[in-house]
Amino acid sequence: MQPALLSPAGSVSPAEIARFGALAAQWWDPNGPMRPLHQMNPLRVRWIDQALGQRRLGGSAAPLLLDLGCGAGLASEALARRGYDVLGVDASPEAIAAAQAHGAGVARLHYRCATAEALVAEGRHFDAVVALEIIEHVTDPAAFVALLARLLTPSGGAIVISTLNRTWRSLAAAKIGAEYVLRLLPAGTHDWRKFVTPAELGRYGSQSGLRIARASGMVPLPGGWRESRDMAVNYIALLSRQ
Repeated sequence: MQPALLSPAGSVSPAEIARFGALAAQWWDPNGPMRPLHQMNPLRVRWIDQALGQRRLGGSAAPLLLDLGCGAGLASEALARRGYDVLGVDASPEAIAAAQAHGAGVARLHYRCATAEALVAEGRHFDAVVALEIIEHVTDPAAFVALLARLLTPSGGAIVISTLNRTWRSLAAAKIGAEYVLRLLPAGTHDWRKFVTPAELGRYGSQSGLRIARASGMVPLPGGWRESRDMAVNYIALLSRQ
């Protein structure tokens, strides 16, 4: 649900960034508008840690990880606590301020209000890049994946993307049900037409020299979420160099 971090020429609109920035003060409220992310976050972080832990990233005890579109830092903070050297980046100054306030004192955790293009222009590279609930908000998902690939260390690295599949089930559950029936998300959070299928994600990755090495569905249950083979609504995928 966080805004993606590209320039207006190839990304989400400034209005969308502003919309999510307006929620920054409530981001860490587990019963607020970000409640679905709070419930999903333990599974996302555990899955990322397990998937990346199977790869020797950077050859160090604390791989350098970029959380792109970090919002107020739900995943960034949790990943830093698991031993990653995390840079959380978001285009919303309000979200970054909330992230910095909440994560003050957490080791190996850094935040920056910036764009992905700025990081590319600076020649920054990371052992891992995560982009969680981002790609469904960008205007050009193929270009977005290509940008993520440019941020990976030339020697390898991995990208983790979590998003929503474009199916009738996701339209019913993640759009109509979550936003208008159950009111779990603010109305207008998602545009179902921009949801990305696993096949499309694989194609975007292939265009940038990446392949989907691992993918799982994420299914809500009372009290939390669990990993599943069912990717009809929410799913998470690891992309590595071919």
